[in-house]
Amino acid sequence: MNPKWRQCYWIDFVALFKQFLGPDDEFVKVKYFTASPLSSGKNSRQSALFKANDLINGNSFQIIRGKYIEKDIQCYNCNTHFTKPEEKRTDVNIATHLLGDCALDVVDKIILVTADSDLIPPIEFIKQNFKNKKIKIYFPPSSFSNDLAHANPNKRVVLLRDNFKKFENSFMPDTVVKSDGSDTAIIPALWK
Repeated sequence: MNPKWRQCYWIDFVALFKQFLGPDDEFVKVKYFTASPLSSGKNSRQSALFKANDLINGNSFQIIRGKYIEKDIQCYNCNTHFTKPEEKRTDVNIATHLLGDCALDVVDKIILVTADSDLIPPIEFIKQNFKNKKIKIYFPPSSFSNDLAHANPNKRVVLLRDNFKKFENSFMPDTVVKSDGSDTAIIPALWK
């Protein structure tokens, strides 16, 4: 990853994605799908980021959590056993919300930030069954999927790596304070 992107960890996700709205678009919510990292340091940094976004954005920002499990792996070459973290439920959570938001008619347009081609089936289902809904794929700065780009309706894709200025416009202050002053979140030292 290009080192310039390291400074983009501490961003306001709602501010970032509002910059992509057209004049007739109405912003509803950022839904962030993730699992809590097993590493205590990574988990602490992620928690600070989410707390800051929650303090700034309230109901406009929602976290939907999967989980990590330790998966036992055996090396076929040397028979060594080791564990590797495996993220569970995130893809299913994303697919469920994509389909649910369309079925409940709470969205007209979905911006999906991913490079995971496992999400092609729900995208194709929406394309076939919710013809009035639009889906636009935004690829994370260091990721891309040809399969996902070709499966997307009307090939609507955005490469976030080409939008660094929008990330810069979304940097949060090192200390984020809730509007009523009752709580704060501080940028992790590793991200300064």
